[in-house]
Amino acid sequence: MPKYSKKATILILGASGFIGHAIYKELCGYFRTFGTYNANNKDFENNQHFFQYNVEEDDVIEIINVVKPTIIISALRGDFAAQVIVHQHISEYIVANKCKFIFLSSANVFDAYSKYPSYENDKTLSHSVYGHFKIKIENMLLRLPKMKMAILRLPMVFGPFSPRVEEIKLHLKEKLPIEVFPNLVMNVTSENKLSQQIHYIINRNKYGIFHLGSTDLVHHDEFISDLISTLGNYKPIYKHVYTTNDERYLAVLPKENKLPKHLQIKSQEILEELEV
Repeated sequence: MPKYSKKATILILGASGFIGHAIYKELCGYFRTFGTYNANNKDFENNQHFFQYNVEEDDVIEIINVVKPTIIISALRGDFAAQVIVHQHISEYIVANKCKFIFLSSANVFDAYSKYPSYENDKTLSHSVYGHFKIKIENMLLRLPKMKMAILRLPMVFGPFSPRVEEIKLHLKEKLPIEVFPNLVMNVTSENKLSQQIHYIINRNKYGIFHLGSTDLVHHDEFISDLISTLGNYKPIYKHVYTTNDERYLAVLPKENKLPKHLQIKSQEILEELEV
């Protein structure tokens, strides 16, 4: 099986976002790496490797034709209906060209199942609009030649400056209540570990479905409490939200596509990464 080398050209859609930019920083020293950025983000205007892109207005194929990527990574955010059309166009391009597609999906494709953690080959079913949207794109990609796509299902992603952590910091500063879900059992990951995992998947030319969460499960309220402890000596106000009377799982664990030990992570390591 051929491996992608330095000659690989990578296009990251959504490279100005939290996760997309972490992936860009991980890959740009090893591959010809390009990205798209949102017009609201002026930090990338002078970067020759970034293209301004509006998911609702612009044609992604124009950028693809300029970059001629051998790998496209989708970390897009934005209007769901517009994203579905974009991914349809990319799928058509993947079929017709020598190119592989890596799609960042979500544990929410399983949010209708609450009694157990979910594994790669489990049937997807969602009660949420977000989960439905991710399933729609997953189903589209599963019709591609199997070696031309990888679906990466992610749990909550944390980092020192991630949107979730920044929101918690703001609530602590303003003495606002922080929502926690005591009955939610989940796993988590960090943008650093995720970026390393994607680097490995590219280097080894892996394909298929990957569940890229921590190897252990945590309760949402306990993890958020531990996270706040890493941020400083605060007395947070919690708003406890109970969606069910029973424990509810939203966790993606690997069974078929396990990565090497050094690319696995535990929730405690993610908390240690937050100590900046």
